[in-house]
Amino acid sequence: MSPNGSDRSPRRPMRRKLLQAMTAGLVLATATGCSYNWEDFPRLGMPTPVTDEAPRILSLWQGSWAAALATGVLVWGLILWATMFHRRSRTKVEVPPQTRYNMPIEALYTVVPIIIVSVLFYFTARDESKLLSLEKKPDVTVNVVGFQWSWGFNYIENVDGSTGDAKTDKNLAAIPDRFKAEFPANAGGVYDVGTPGTRNPQTGNPGPTLWLPKGETVRFVLTSRDVIHSFWVVPFLMKMDVIPGHTNSFQVTPNQEGTFMGKCAELCGVDHSRMLFNVKVVSPERYQQHLKDLAKKGQTGYVPAGIAQTSHEKNRETNNL
Repeated sequence: MSPNGSDRSPRRPMRRKLLQAMTAGLVLATATGCSYNWEDFPRLGMPTPVTDEAPRILSLWQGSWAAALATGVLVWGLILWATMFHRRSRTKVEVPPQTRYNMPIEALYTVVPIIIVSVLFYFTARDESKLLSLEKKPDVTVNVVGFQWSWGFNYIENVDGSTGDAKTDKNLAAIPDRFKAEFPANAGGVYDVGTPGTRNPQTGNPGPTLWLPKGETVRFVLTSRDVIHSFWVVPFLMKMDVIPGHTNSFQVTPNQEGTFMGKCAELCGVDHSRMLFNVKVVSPERYQQHLKDLAKKGQTGYVPAGIAQTSHEKNRETNNL
């Protein structure tokens, strides 16, 4: 019997609250899962990959979650074990033995985190090196130009009706020579440029549309005219900063036709949220036809790529040649 004369055990209210909390958590989990497609669960929130390179990123994402979950389960288990088996007894009120330090435990919680971080660092560095490799010669090169508040796309290609040379075009002067070395010879090129109010004619989605050929390696050369932006095609599972005075580049091979959403992933000013674009992956034949259509519209040559490379970056580029 409790001190107040009641037969109710003092532990019962706590157990009841715990049961209620667990029930509420179960209801919440099942309610939120009603609209969730369980086939998507293995991707852990990531969209379906649409490039040859994206599964590598997805694998790294899944591995990171697995490591985090394993660590969490261990920590939660230790917390529950300590709270359940080392709580103070109701009949014993003396202070338990005090331990100043325990060398094996201190060594364990120092070494284990180092091992965890080292493993994550290894896989991240390995995959990043592979994803950023430009060793393979691209089939298609596109200069993506970020500016407040939209995007421009310079298709560096030999297109009927367009004359010139991308390697010497003054509008592409901001791009370092090491990128121009692999530009096609005498590539007059075509371009497309958007505004925040531009819409994709097929889907109605906001922003200009970047066309890409399925099954061909595409190299993106990223330049900015003003501030830092970030080029992110969501189902590519990869994004990269677009920096004024510094040229970034990466390449992918789209393997699925369709129209996909893209956006700026870097807070770049008041209309950042309107810096949207679309990526339309089509057959190589249809892609070439699109370039010819741009040439027929008079969109030949290139739009200005951006701010010229700064002196410090010029030195770095020279040293890496």
